[in-house]
Amino acid sequence: MSEKPLTSSVREYLSRRIIRELSEKRGRGTELISLYIPPGRRISEVMANLREEYGKASNIKSRTTRKNVQDAIVKVQQRLKLYDEAPENGLVIFCGAIPGETPGSENIEIHVIEPPEKITLSYYGCDDKFYVEPLKEMLEKKDKYLILSIDNSEATIAVASGRNIDIREELTSGVPGKTSKGGQSARRFERLREMELNDFYRRVAEDLNEVYLQNPDIKGLIVGGPGPTKEIFLDKDFIHYELRKKILVVVDTSYTGYQGIKEILEKASEKLQELEIIKERSLVNSFLKLLSTEPDKVVYGLKEVENAILSGRARLILFSEALDVFIVKIKCDNCGYETAEQHTFQETEILPAKLSSTPCPQCGSTSLRIVEKESLLDKYIEMASNKSVQLELISTATEEGMMLYKGFGGVIGMLK
Repeated sequence: MSEKPLTSSVREYLSRRIIRELSEKRGRGTELISLYIPPGRRISEVMANLREEYGKASNIKSRTTRKNVQDAIVKVQQRLKLYDEAPENGLVIFCGAIPGETPGSENIEIHVIEPPEKITLSYYGCDDKFYVEPLKEMLEKKDKYLILSIDNSEATIAVASGRNIDIREELTSGVPGKTSKGGQSARRFERLREMELNDFYRRVAEDLNEVYLQNPDIKGLIVGGPGPTKEIFLDKDFIHYELRKKILVVVDTSYTGYQGIKEILEKASEKLQELEIIKERSLVNSFLKLLSTEPDKVVYGLKEVENAILSGRARLILFSEALDVFIVKIKCDNCGYETAEQHTFQETEILPAKLSSTPCPQCGSTSLRIVEKESLLDKYIEMASNKSVQLELISTATEEGMMLYKGFGGVIGMLK
C-alpha cells in the first residue's frame, strides 16, 4: 500500500512549526551556522567555501566557540556529500551547538530544509541565532490568486500573492456608451455594441487563459467590478474550463484598473478566509452527523483513533492545531525505570531542569532524564501516511474547531 501524501494543511503547519522552533534556538556565542544554497549553485563550490570558513574559524579566540563552529562546519560538509547538486528550489541548512543545562553539554544539531519556493539567496553566516527570516517571509506569502477587474470599458488582469500585486494585462474595450436615441438606428447601434462587447470579452478571456496557463500553481480566480459586467462575462463560454473550476469569489467594486484590483483583494480576503473556515466546519460537522446517525462509523480520543488507524479502519482523521503535545520518554539512569508522559511544547523546554531535582518514583534517586521526545502530531502523520489515511489539521478559529479540541480531545476519526 502506497503512503498517503501530506495534505496542504499539514504541510503548512509543519513548515511553520520547524521555523518557529529554529527561530527560538540560541547559541552561547556566534556558533550557529545558517547556509542558503540557491538552485544551480554547484555543491563543489559550496564545499570549497566551507573549507575556507573552517580555516577562518581557527582564528576564533574562544577555544569552545572555535571547536563548536568547526564541528558544525564538518557536519554540514558531511551532509552536503549526499547531494550531487542543489534541489530544484535550493537548499537551506542550519547547524550549530545548542547549549544544554550545564556548560560543556552542548549538542550539535543540524536541520536540512528544502524550501517550498525557489530561493535566490546565496548566504553563509555565523551568529548566536539561526537566520530564518527568508524562510519566514516565504511562508508568510499567501497562495497565488488570479484577479480580474472588469467593466464594459476596461479590464485589468493581475496575479496576487501576499502583499504583492503583479499587473499582467490592461485592456480597453473601445465600446461606446448606450445610445439614447430611438428607432431602428438605436437597435442597430445596440447590435453593433453587443458584438464589440463580445469581442472585448473574448480578448479578456484569451489573456486571462494565457496568464493562467503560464501560472499552473494559481489557487483560484477572483472576479470583481462595478455593475453587472462581471456576471455577464462569466456567463459567456470564453474562460478555460479548468480555470472556470477555480472561480472562488465574485465581488462588487466601485473602481476598475489597479484601484479595482486592490479593492477586490480587500473585499475578497474575508470571503477567502470564510472558505477555509467553511471547509473546517464542513469536516467537523460531517463527523458530528455520523456521530448522531451512525455512531459506529466514528471514533474520538487519542487511543481510540490510534487503534482505528493501525487496524486500517480509519479513512479520515481530524487533528486540532491546538493539540501541540509531545510524547516524552523519561528514564532513570540509576535503576532503569522508564515512563512516557505527554507535555506541551512549552513544558518540554523546562522539563530537563525540573527532572534534575525530581526523585525517581522507583529508587528515589535524582537520575531522571529525557531519552526520547516525539511530537504527537508527527506520530499521527506517520501512522496515517503508512496506512493511507487522510489527515487534516483543524484550527480553533471556529466553534466547531474549538469543539473538536475541548469536547473530543483534539483528535477524531471517521471510519471506512
